[in-house]
Amino acid sequence: MLERFYPDECAESAYDIDYDALYKEGYRGIIYDIDNTLVPHGAPADERAKELFAALRSTGYSTLVLSNNKEPRVKSFADDVGAMYIYKASKPFRAGYARAVSMLGTDTGSTLFIGDQLFTDVWGAKRCGIRNILVKPIDKKEEIQIVLKRYLERIVMYFYRKSH
Repeated sequence: MLERFYPDECAESAYDIDYDALYKEGYRGIIYDIDNTLVPHGAPADERAKELFAALRSTGYSTLVLSNNKEPRVKSFADDVGAMYIYKASKPFRAGYARAVSMLGTDTGSTLFIGDQLFTDVWGAKRCGIRNILVKPIDKKEEIQIVLKRYLERIVMYFYRKSH
């Protein structure tokens, strides 16, 4: 039952992923969560994020940020890194992910999702058949509703690690 929440892969950080190898595997679109995946919660795009997205574009990737946050937050970040965006995405529901794939001009087999939460990011991507990579949260300081979900995530990840 918990398997539905298991990530396809785990990585220390969105900045440690071998994007060139994934491109060689045929991936062409990347959907990212923003907060605690690319920058601390609520932080603007930093130089590291801007450099990552520039490198992804030069490799040939299309990128999009998918967030449950409001438009001012998401648009500002997306504009700074040069990515498309969807705000109030209602993750983990499928509609936002399907729209993202359509906007990227890819399909579920050539699209990746990278995020830091199991019950929104990973589960939503899995429900749509999108390969996902769970990264460790950048900052320990989080909103209370996320802190509570982290306790449940620890349980899921305990069983994930036991089975892998």
